[in-house]
Amino acid sequence: MKFGQVEDPSIIDFKLPIDAPETAAILAANKPKQAFTAHVGCAKWNKADLKGFYPKGTKDELTYYATQFNSIELNATFYGMPSSEQVITWTQKTPADFKFFPKLTNTISHFKRLINVKEPVEQYCDAISNFEDKLGMAFLQLHDNFKPKDFERLKTVVSEFPKVIPLGVEVRNEEWFSNPAIADEFAQLFQENGVANIIVDTAGRRDMLHMRLTSPTAFIRYVGANHESDYTRLDEWVERIVQWKAQGLENLYFFVHQNVELASPLLSAYFIEKLNKAIETDLKIPVLATTTPTLF
Repeated sequence: MKFGQVEDPSIIDFKLPIDAPETAAILAANKPKQAFTAHVGCAKWNKADLKGFYPKGTKDELTYYATQFNSIELNATFYGMPSSEQVITWTQKTPADFKFFPKLTNTISHFKRLINVKEPVEQYCDAISNFEDKLGMAFLQLHDNFKPKDFERLKTVVSEFPKVIPLGVEVRNEEWFSNPAIADEFAQLFQENGVANIIVDTAGRRDMLHMRLTSPTAFIRYVGANHESDYTRLDEWVERIVQWKAQGLENLYFFVHQNVELASPLLSAYFIEKLNKAIETDLKIPVLATTTPTLF
């Protein structure tokens, strides 16, 4: 994942900002309908990217991946419209408690740019509904150059998106964050529709670390810098999650990326171990089958 990559991570202030004031109010108003859940995973399962993770002779990467993690940020659905058959195949390879978090297809977000996308959205939702109980949350990632001037398109998609399918949205253009009025407007839209306001922690775009939850679900996409600071950054995230859980957080979805992806399982294992100790979750700590890769 190259988005937000910087040449020298040592010059970046990685400290987490304070929460947006609205976050505490969202969490305080929540009356949990279920016990707290945490899903932590990587963005890919293919062996080429996650070198050193799979035992020698692994025949099916997803099947093995699902023995080590309870979720995947499914980027494969971004590059092509999933079919019901493909979704069912993925589902059958994973245990009952595994969750998929499929990204909306780029036809919707990047090529059509949310214009006249009712039909492809319906096609996408029909396909991913076959995940059934294994569907965690769909997420819409907008193009870097999708700006607030096109906000009406986003309003239409969010308001018409099937409410039976949980949705998170990631806006990327700087203009969504530089104007407080605009930031408040799209956050209000998400809040009114029960949509998660995705938080991205990446070195070169600290504005996307907005810390404004719009539902009792925190969807965090963490991008390590293949730098020694990656560990201390995760320590701080654990502290913040402890705080949010005490305030009423219901779901944590945390996905680890790296600019050099082979270290993602290593960072994920570190984060899961820390999280288990801090809030008494019982997530499996993934193991690497071969020599542990270094981060940097």
